[in-house]
Amino acid sequence: MNMEQQFNQIAKEYDANRKKFIPCFDDFYGRTTDFIAANISTPKRILDLGAGTGLLSAFWAQHFGASEYVLVDIADEMLQVARKRFEGLPNVSYEIMDYSEKMPEQEFDVIISALSIHHLEDEEKEELFSQIYNKLPGGGIFVNYDQFCAGQAELNHWFDSYWENSLQNRGLSESDLELWKERRKLDKECPVEEEVAMLEKCKFKNVKCVYSYQKFSVIFAVK
Repeated sequence: MNMEQQFNQIAKEYDANRKKFIPCFDDFYGRTTDFIAANISTPKRILDLGAGTGLLSAFWAQHFGASEYVLVDIADEMLQVARKRFEGLPNVSYEIMDYSEKMPEQEFDVIISALSIHHLEDEEKEELFSQIYNKLPGGGIFVNYDQFCAGQAELNHWFDSYWENSLQNRGLSESDLELWKERRKLDKECPVEEEVAMLEKCKFKNVKCVYSYQKFSVIFAVK
């Protein structure tokens, strides 16, 4: 199955399983967003790339409930879950598209993404970062909550095997684990240091990894 089909297949269970699959869930999504939100002005418009069920946007909305949100994803069934999450909120809109090929027409003060960009090849990542840069005003920010490799084969093996072994005791079904293993085949992780260098090459400034726990890191960049 391609990426769209795989994520459509797991849409209904996606949120329930996030905490089980991500050992640092609360810090990764919650406290890191708290930290960033405490240090920026209220954005007028926020773009969530690979938004899926709207999980990351929900964390941002806890701080910026009046901002306009545009949620983009390739999988319509994932966005259907997001529509239910934000039902009745006129400041949230949805676009079904492959953001690696096309971006929404509007400009945005903040662009965010969670566990999505690591599905792109490195050259596609760099092209996307250039597109993101062009969508932001001066002082606009990009935040990528994502999955990375260690950069060293032995250490990356430690991270991968520890993560996989830890999932055995987190209440996941055999079907959940098999689908996860299939999705892992789509991963094209790069080291945090390489992604920071890509962002700097695309003219972002103040590029910083503001959170890291083994496979999971959050990178913040300012135009």
